[in-house]
Amino acid sequence: MSEQQVRQAIALKEWAVSVKALLDGKQIIIMRKGGIIEETRDFELMSNRFYLMPAYEHQKKHLLKEDYRDEIDDTIKEWSAHKNEIKLEAYAEVVQDIEINDQETLDKLRHLHIWTDTFAEERLKWKRKKPLHLLLLKIYKLDEPVFTPIRDTYNGCKSWVRLEDEIPLPAMTSVLSEEQLAEEIVRIKQALEE
Repeated sequence: MSEQQVRQAIALKEWAVSVKALLDGKQIIIMRKGGIIEETRDFELMSNRFYLMPAYEHQKKHLLKEDYRDEIDDTIKEWSAHKNEIKLEAYAEVVQDIEINDQETLDKLRHLHIWTDTFAEERLKWKRKKPLHLLLLKIYKLDEPVFTPIRDTYNGCKSWVRLEDEIPLPAMTSVLSEEQLAEEIVRIKQALEE
């Protein structure tokens, strides 16, 4: 990964509990349809490489599988400890953007993520005419977290945030090996083809 790629000051907002699952190697996918206040109100992939900005406001325990519900409490404690700043720990590269248009296809993935069927269904049904973007990600854990001030422009229900402060080039390590990542991608593609 080049310095220029890492210095791209853009972040994708994602539930903090989802960012944790990605960093723990429990999944390599996220599902997106766009934020309410985005210009087009549709999800667009602004960059193939970005930081993952943990979001706390919309996390709901009942939309997580039971094994992951208590992890929201941990993320809230983390948030409380850093109220005026954002802690960035994860960087992502998009391996593939798969568009999903129907419930049957979405159901095939239920064993490959931390969310309940209700969460997945709600994402698919919102703006029904638009596809749900299933992003397959290669996740990197920053060797040392980066802290950046919270800016007013970061607030609101939107997917993308342009980071206003310069972030020094962080050292990072891939969460999964190339072999492990390839295996996960095969699992997802096989599930979709069943």
